[in-house]
Amino acid sequence: MRILAIDTSNEVLGISLLDEVQVIGEYMTNMKKNHSIRVMPAIEKLLSDCETKPTDLDKIVVAQGPGSYTGVRIGVTVAKTLAWALQIPLVGVSSLATLAASAHYFDGYISPLFDARRGLVYTGLYEYQDGKLWTVLDDRNILAKEWAEQLQTMERPILFMGNDISIHRELLTTILHDQACFAEMTEHNPRPGELGRLGLAAEEVSIHSFVPNYARLVEAEAKWLEKQERKN
Repeated sequence: MRILAIDTSNEVLGISLLDEVQVIGEYMTNMKKNHSIRVMPAIEKLLSDCETKPTDLDKIVVAQGPGSYTGVRIGVTVAKTLAWALQIPLVGVSSLATLAASAHYFDGYISPLFDARRGLVYTGLYEYQDGKLWTVLDDRNILAKEWAEQLQTMERPILFMGNDISIHRELLTTILHDQACFAEMTEHNPRPGELGRLGLAAEEVSIHSFVPNYARLVEAEAKWLEKQERKN
């Protein structure tokens, strides 16, 4: 089985090709550039370098959010199009779980984090048990301060991961003290190989009904709902 994994949910653009036993190839950049222009050339280049034709693929795995609204939409749209055109299964994986998956070594809880502006973060809580990544608390959009206060009740160390950690590090340290641990610089980029690995055993989704997980309404939708509520 050959699996193509696609992650454009944040600034990191990640593409990987893998089978059941190895990552055959990975492409990853962390740059403020338009994913819509770069993702298909990256896929084509990786497949070419790995001597793999699109028709050799058996499954598409995509990071389904949360993250950048535009980025999540781009990845999901490309993944759905490829899966439909090739008539192969499509799998969606949490963008936060993809980031957390790199912390195999950590004996405690893992809190991947993306900044969501205005003091908010996208985050969740994970842990490894017997080599498998488990969800402890579901992905959510929450104030960083509120999240840190919730985590105070946990009686284990917590590893924070993600390129936006620097924005919230002082607050997390102030509230959690020594309970807060921080991943190394090389661990803050979500690895597309980990995305593909998580997708190996994940359940197939319906291509036509599959939608991104934004974790909150986009601003335009929220304002529209507020307006409707005032009318009523």
